[in-house]
Amino acid sequence: MDEKLSRVDPKLLELLVCPLTKGHLSYDREHNEMVSEKARLAYPIRDGIPIMLVSEARSLDD
Repeated sequence: MDEKLSRVDPKLLELLVCPLTKGHLSYDREHNEMVSEKARLAYPIRDGIPIMLVSEARSLDD
């Protein structure tokens, strides 16, 4: 398993919501991101820490 992925606390991931929509996030293991389908945004996870800033998110429409 990738070292970065193993450092993300699964319980933390369950508690997070999209800061824009307050909706559910899913974990994209391949891209190491938290994805909000409703907002069409993917929030990066860096060094095991989800970066939950809209300004840091990648648009899924690109």
